[in-house]
Amino acid sequence: MAKGGKLIIFSAPSGSGKTTIVRHLLKQPDLNLAFSVSATSRPSRGEEKDGQHYYFMSVPEFKKHIKNDAFLEWEEVYRDNFYGTLKSEVERLWAEGKNVIFDIDVVGGLRIKKKFPEQTLAVFVKPPSVDELKIRLKKRSTESEDKINMRVAKASVELATAPQFDKIIKNYDLEVALKEAHAMVKAYVDGPEPASNTAEN
Repeated sequence: MAKGGKLIIFSAPSGSGKTTIVRHLLKQPDLNLAFSVSATSRPSRGEEKDGQHYYFMSVPEFKKHIKNDAFLEWEEVYRDNFYGTLKSEVERLWAEGKNVIFDIDVVGGLRIKKKFPEQTLAVFVKPPSVDELKIRLKKRSTESEDKINMRVAKASVELATAPQFDKIIKNYDLEVALKEAHAMVKAYVDGPEPASNTAEN
């Protein structure tokens, strides 16, 4: 896989506010960011559009992409519920001269960081508490109580990975978190170019 611009990863448990932060950063022209759209085998929710929010695939289609080594990283988050980052998506955005930003789960974020250590800024967004997380997920009204409990249980495990990230943002106050995220990413994209290392594909 060809080397390109910088990679900025935002990972967090569901409901931490990472998507809100990433959307805010994408609107800042000084950061020259483009969003890496993930692929998923789950059905679309609500207003979600294929190619804009996710690349929606069937489970057999997703597995075929895995077999063909089309992903930079992928994970089976829940049974037959796959998420992944297509190599072609990152290469397309690099070809446009953009820095690529990811709104991705913790495992996927760390995998990309491992593959491209020299050109990745990995940021972990921390919610005020697991209880607050549950309240936020309930407010969304998009999932059953069982699914929410599953996400909350997963969140406790994910919170333990925070020290493996380059930076941690505590999202207790959204306005403060947005400013902090902007300053952090700005310093990174304006910093020195990544050394051209030879990371394996």
